[in-house]
Amino acid sequence: MNYSIIILAAGSSTRFGKPKQLLNYKGRKLIQHIISIASESVANKTIVVLGAHHELISPQIEMNEKVHVFINEEWNEGIASSIRAGLKKLQIINPASDGAILSVCDQPFITTQLLNDLIAEKNQSQKNIVACEYENTMGIPVLFDKTLFPDLMELKGDTGAKKIIMQHKSVTATISFPLGNIDIDTSEEYQALMK
Repeated sequence: MNYSIIILAAGSSTRFGKPKQLLNYKGRKLIQHIISIASESVANKTIVVLGAHHELISPQIEMNEKVHVFINEEWNEGIASSIRAGLKKLQIINPASDGAILSVCDQPFITTQLLNDLIAEKNQSQKNIVACEYENTMGIPVLFDKTLFPDLMELKGDTGAKKIIMQHKSVTATISFPLGNIDIDTSEEYQALMK
């Protein structure tokens, strides 16, 4: 099967006060950490959607044949614009993609195995969505079948993929990701992670 990963990393990190994509984690920048994890997965392509601070973040990205960077000029609108931008880029570089995993760079405990498990569950369950389950919710990383790309393209503002998951619960499978609730939005959360 042919799957791609879209890393949504266009936000301005307003709550953090500086680009969290460039925080150091495990000897590299947070953005490169998730790109490396995605590149090692069985997915065919990785699209990194940048926006705010892209001129600072782009030079920190180690490119390879699987990685494509796209600048979302409409990042100010909210996460929906980055989802749409990533899917548009995907249609160009991998139009035969059977589906896409939406991910972020500020969930430090995402692993290559987790991304591969999403794809394995998709192939086994044949469900249109495979979401991660944590803290009694379903969320990203989440894999969407290509049949749902039109729904994702309709998202607007700061509405993320969860809206589509909730609209299609009957065709959603889940995998457990207990550490999925840990993300870095503030400097306090970052300090706690580094301890």
